[in-house]
Amino acid sequence: MKINGIELRRIAMPLVAPFRTSFGTETARDVLLVRVVTAGAEGWGECVAMDAPLYSPEYADGAADVLRRFLIPALPRGDADVYAVERALEPFKGHRMAKAALLTAVLDAELRESGQSLARYLGASRDRVPCGVSVGIMDSVPELLDAVAGYLAEGYVRVKLKIEPGWDVAPVRAVRERFGADLPLQVDANAAYTLVDAPHLARLDEFDLLLIEQPLADDDMVQHAELARRLRTPVCLDESVESAAHAAAALTLGAASIVNIKPGRVGGYLEAKRIHDLCRAHGVAVWCGGMLETGIGRAANVALAALPGFTLPGDTSSSRRYFAEDVTEPFVLEDGHLAVPTGPGIGVEPVQDRLRAFTTATEWISM
Repeated sequence: MKINGIELRRIAMPLVAPFRTSFGTETARDVLLVRVVTAGAEGWGECVAMDAPLYSPEYADGAADVLRRFLIPALPRGDADVYAVERALEPFKGHRMAKAALLTAVLDAELRESGQSLARYLGASRDRVPCGVSVGIMDSVPELLDAVAGYLAEGYVRVKLKIEPGWDVAPVRAVRERFGADLPLQVDANAAYTLVDAPHLARLDEFDLLLIEQPLADDDMVQHAELARRLRTPVCLDESVESAAHAAAALTLGAASIVNIKPGRVGGYLEAKRIHDLCRAHGVAVWCGGMLETGIGRAANVALAALPGFTLPGDTSSSRRYFAEDVTEPFVLEDGHLAVPTGPGIGVEPVQDRLRAFTTATEWISM
């Protein structure tokens, strides 16, 4: 496959409601899309970097800059597949979200040329995946309870609550008491605590949570291992795991017994598959996290989440969870599940009039 050119496209996607975490509040998504054009197809990738470096060091403007200045110029000029592209990008340190967007677009184009779906390519074992919902930090417990009730009425099979110091034990207790012991419930701290908080976090043990996600700093697996020894609640890592090597280190240290796999965070779907395979070989549960993706990113995530090692519901919510109108045909929840796309590549394409309406800038780079 020979790449003829690449388009970098920025779109602005307003959220249906503000989404608050321990590191900030989002009201809209400034999304960087990558479109790879070959002689026989075009492929799409979505960069999940936020507009500010809060979740990770990457941010949308920086991702666009590194793509145009370094990653795209490094691409093979002749025939190449996605693995050759991955090798060409390897010398550049970090920038995994930018690499993931480019690699996904290349892989999408390659699979569209061959008529193969991403789900089949990765080794999916299901045609639909169970969906959880991530609930942001609210202004009050009653507001939180109303939000959770609404999501459960829509059919979500698992609830994740964002927490931070001052918003943890009380809201979790309220949700557990209101909705009962049978509700699969987990929490996500986004690195908001330190090991000093271990006695306080241990108070969450009484609520029989599926897991506590990324309670401590992303660069400290040793203290996560220590915290895991002090809690009954399983510790799950998110920001700390940026590669299969990081996942192996976490498992060796005992820093996590569950791993959240976000393809954008780890550099794309090839590396996400490697992490899945590693964890499955060691009997460690994985699930697919979300970054408020549009339908382009969501389609690929749903394909990944259909792999056999994804034994916990992911954050692969329906389109309406975040957007009044998606850039693709919407993903619709059915009986708590989303259908895995079966078309070539990621299985979806942007709806052109919506794409134009959301677009704020485009840039074409010839190869």
